[in-house]
Amino acid sequence: MDPTSVPWSSMVYGLLGLALLWQVHRLLVRLWWQPQRLERALRAQGVRGTSYRFLTGDLKDYGRLSKEAWARPLPLRCHDIAPRVAPFVHRTIAEHGKACLSWFGPIPKVTIADAEIAKDVLSNKMGHFEKLKFPVLSKLLADGVANYEGEKWAKHRRILNPAFHLEKLKLMLPAFSACCEELVGRWAASLGSDGSNEIDVWPEMQSLTGDVISRTAFGSSYLEGRRIFQLQAEQQELFMGAIQKISIPGYMSLPTKNNRRMYQIKNEVESIIRDLVQKRMHAMKDGERTKDDLLGILLESSTRHADENGHSGPGMTIEEVMEECKVFYFAGMETTAILLTWTMVVLSMHPEWQHRAREEVLSLFQKNKLDYEGLSKLKTCRDDIEITKSHGN
Repeated sequence: MDPTSVPWSSMVYGLLGLALLWQVHRLLVRLWWQPQRLERALRAQGVRGTSYRFLTGDLKDYGRLSKEAWARPLPLRCHDIAPRVAPFVHRTIAEHGKACLSWFGPIPKVTIADAEIAKDVLSNKMGHFEKLKFPVLSKLLADGVANYEGEKWAKHRRILNPAFHLEKLKLMLPAFSACCEELVGRWAASLGSDGSNEIDVWPEMQSLTGDVISRTAFGSSYLEGRRIFQLQAEQQELFMGAIQKISIPGYMSLPTKNNRRMYQIKNEVESIIRDLVQKRMHAMKDGERTKDDLLGILLESSTRHADENGHSGPGMTIEEVMEECKVFYFAGMETTAILLTWTMVVLSMHPEWQHRAREEVLSLFQKNKLDYEGLSKLKTCRDDIEITKSHGN
């Protein structure tokens, strides 16, 4: 048969068929053969856990157990919070041990609840450990040092470290104090004629930590920072809504209402941060003194790192600085808000400690503003925090 006589349409359909078969093969490898191979390898090493279920893994159980746990209120004075906060992880560890396997869609996840093994992993004594990555969601949320590995991780850690030196943190104390004063003033103004008022503490603590991060990250531009906080909080809610569907190939590219909103938020956050970074970089080039907020310290440290290593450009690109600012929000906002809220819950359970802590603060500071030297003298409040942590465990 003369090849030239074959219709072009047949050749096109044939090529499309081959391309489709290739894509199907890739999906089968990713969604079935590879998870099966990894499960066999992990079980051969003695890791027990749940069995892989096609496409979704344990996501359905994760959602179901969380919904059931959150539907039941915690009994008064109950400190056993693990079954409520992380019901799926709690059940998996109870059934399969302190090093156990579960599935985030087609991706295996090894949970380590043994403190000594966790230390080895974090210090990398046992070899190289890869972090669980979701590239699309990382781009939507934050893709900074928390997701990096190897030399890039080490480089960003070196650049970020100066922002968390004690002397730099001392300079941020006035911002912490101002945010707390505004919160307490707002609560005092809301009191009724009988001197009491009921307040939902959780959103108040979220607003407080967002305000603190906005001020300490962007200094005098904290109003723009507050807008970033609002957008990132919304982004996190949308992310939690999408978490059970991201294992579906291509889901995040679908033009759903939530997906479109997540990309809108990403673009707005990046536009605000890029504008802040560029303004600060121009100010530094014009000889303006570096500010002692996170952005200023980060840019100064990035420039110093480049100079020390003989690079003509900065240690981090504008995009990398933007991602680190986003990580700062996610790492600091929710975790700190949760700790503060739980502290207030535990203090309400133990009013004697609440009274002792209040008396200590009033005796040390009276009507003066907080300062680092005074904070270092607090004893009851430090013990109070340790008790809160132990009850949280």
